[in-house]
This record gives sequence, C-alpha cells and structure tokens, in this order.
Amino acid sequence: MARFDYRLLLIALLALPVLAVARGRQSASTAEARTSSRDSSQRNLRDAAQAQPGGSTAGAAASCPARDLLFTYEDDRWGRVREFPIWQFRDRNAFFFTSGMTIDADGAPNAYNAADTGLDDLANAGEPGHWEGILQDKDGNALVQGPDDPFPGYYISCTALADWTKPPDDPARFVDASKIPYVVLPGEVARESGARLGDLAVVVDLWNGNYSYAIFADVGTLGEGSIALANNLGISSNARHGGTWWGVLYLVFPGSGDHRPKTVDEIDRTAQKPLADWGGVEQLGACARDLGKDQPSPPIPPFAHEHHPSAH
Repeated sequence: MARFDYRLLLIALLALPVLAVARGRQSASTAEARTSSRDSSQRNLRDAAQAQPGGSTAGAAASCPARDLLFTYEDDRWGRVREFPIWQFRDRNAFFFTSGMTIDADGAPNAYNAADTGLDDLANAGEPGHWEGILQDKDGNALVQGPDDPFPGYYISCTALADWTKPPDDPARFVDASKIPYVVLPGEVARESGARLGDLAVVVDLWNGNYSYAIFADVGTLGEGSIALANNLGISSNARHGGTWWGVLYLVFPGSGDHRPKTVDEIDRTAQKPLADWGGVEQLGACARDLGKDQPSPPIPPFAHEHHPSAH
C-alpha cells in the first residue's frame, strides 16, 4: 500500500495558494491519465446534472439528505492522531467520509519485485516474514510469479477481496489495482458501518467534480484508492508519490455487493442501482456542494507540525 509523499506537496504549498495547487494537480493528473490505460470513462457531476431532464436547474433543486454522526475514526499516522467523522444518512445505511487519497497498487501483477522497480515502493509492502499485499509461504518468503504468469519474477500481490474459484497462487485471483477502481477501508470502519468486501461505492473528487464507481476490495488505511480509481477521478495515480491529501468524498453502500470481485462493467452496472435508490447523481452533487460550503478550506496538512515532513 502506497504512502503519499508529502515532500512534494510541501514544496507546492510554499510556492502557491491552495487553490492554485489544486488546479495544478488537476492539470498534471489529467495529462497523466491520458497516457494511462482507462477502463471506465471519467464522469463529472456538473455534466451529469446537465444531462438530466431539465438540465442544470434539475441538479440545482436537489438537496443532500439529513445525516448523523455514525462514529469518529481515529487515524494514527505521521506521528499524530487525526479524527475523521464517519457520517450516515438518516433512514439509509449508506455512509460517507471525506479524506485524501493515497494510491494502492495491491493486486496488480507488476506491483512489487525484489529489484524495487514495480508500480509501488517495496517498503510499502512490508518486510520478509511480515508481508502486506504480497503472498508469502509458511516461512514468510514472498511468492514469485512463474513463467506462465503475467509478470514472471514479480511478487504475487494480493488484495483482501479475492476470486476463490481460482488457485491460491494465481495472480488473477486478486483485484488488479491498475485496472479495477476500488477503495480501501480500515477494518474498524467496515465493522462499525456494516460494509463488507465486495460492496459498492461512489467516490468524488471535490476539487473537479469527477466521480467514479468503485468496489470495496482491500483492508488498510482510511482514504486509499486503487490506481484505476485515481485515474477515473483525474488524481495523480503514481503509487509511489501520487494521490492527494484532501478533497475526496467516499460514499459506501453496505450490503450492495456479493463478496466477489467484479469487472469494470459489472461495477458500473451494479453500482448504479444503490446510487439511484439513494438519490442519484443530482443528490450526490448536492452533497458535494454542501461539503464544499461546510469546509471552504482544507485542514492543516498532517505534516504541518512535524520536524520531518516526509515521515510516514
């Protein structure tokens, strides 16, 4: 699992206002996304609202449902504890939170190798005997792909969600971060909210209005998404130093999945129903606007009070 490189953001913050940073990030990530393989088209809340009957006025009439605090998740990273409220909509089991996004490469067959030339930094996968995101044998040795696998010599990277009909050491058993838009949730958040692996979600970049359907495919840190999800949103998808530290809305629908991996088309098709039952794209846009009003400026970066900004 990748960690966001805050040294890059610190340099940008010292040089530009926050909004300029956001615009620059958006432009750079859009250029990067054009050169990356994309499995589902980029969607934008404004364009979707205008496509509805009545055009943009229909979107303007929508409102965000009333919500209550479900619980507060304490995230202990970068040397200090940060609190993230997890909200649940009244009379509905959907819940949401806002955070940043670190980029997860787990499940991609070219995520990690011994030479550390994979999509992600090998240090983010743990260490011998304690691998995270890499299959290991009973002695703690990382399993390596064979000559008939997609990337011979690379480690077999895994996700918590898996296709149990495939052999245990088949790289295709796991959810490929480079192809499938997926979200990561901490175990505590999943337990408290009722979310299960395979459930569907909608993720919104509050900076640019882009949104993407996704599947809950891995357990880890709060505010983490796959390479493919970042590409869909227009966020820098480099697992080593991409991502964004704030401005992402995660809307999750507990009970919407079947505990199985899905293709991109299946995710898009099956996630549309829980979103429509919840209120649809117009209501999603209204909630995004409300959050923008409630939080007109981003919070203090997590490294602001640290002596070493690059510390994880």
